[in-house]
Amino acid sequence: MTNYFTELNSVNVSDHVEKKGQFSYLSWAYAVAELKKRHPTATWEVRRFDGLPYQKTEIGFFVEVAVTVDGITHSQIHPVLNSRNQPLSDPSVFDINTSIQRALVKAIALHGLGLYIYAGEDLPEMVGPISGTKLDGSKIQTAANYFKDVIDEDNEENAERIQAAWSRLSNDEQLAVQELLGSKAKNSNRAYKNVLKVYLDMNKMNASA
Repeated sequence: MTNYFTELNSVNVSDHVEKKGQFSYLSWAYAVAELKKRHPTATWEVRRFDGLPYQKTEIGFFVEVAVTVDGITHSQIHPVLNSRNQPLSDPSVFDINTSIQRALVKAIALHGLGLYIYAGEDLPEMVGPISGTKLDGSKIQTAANYFKDVIDEDNEENAERIQAAWSRLSNDEQLAVQELLGSKAKNSNRAYKNVLKVYLDMNKMNASA
């Protein structure tokens, strides 16, 4: 029987991460949709404090959301913060609702989905399809970003740089980078054209090898 945590932890959510300043957030709607697709019976609860969906303390306001998957419940307590991640002494209903959504996403993450985001990683744990060994997720992300940045410069002189960088990757890493670029390519026509150009450069290099 597949471990549900391992299943959820292997989902690549990178395309749905939103950046606000130096902080990364996973869309709550996406997190809920992905969880329910894989575990339709999953439930969540906004904890109440004397009937209110928040608790006021001497150091600030807090909310708590509990998520249950396959009979296992994890809860996340989250402070009510502003856009700079600073505690609010007089939050609005919007601030409280936003914190509830963030607590929901983090409670889901405790079950595996998107947990790597909060560990500062860029990709979920990956295993090379050829060697079967664990890959360095941050290296894969860095390589993919490099190829996209170089190609975005639209400079023919960059072909050698692309080929040189590509040749330094193992076969497993090359496949992982291709997969990541392919998933990002769905976001725009320009990205798709960039991916095609990467593939063309790669194919030319392989043909001449």
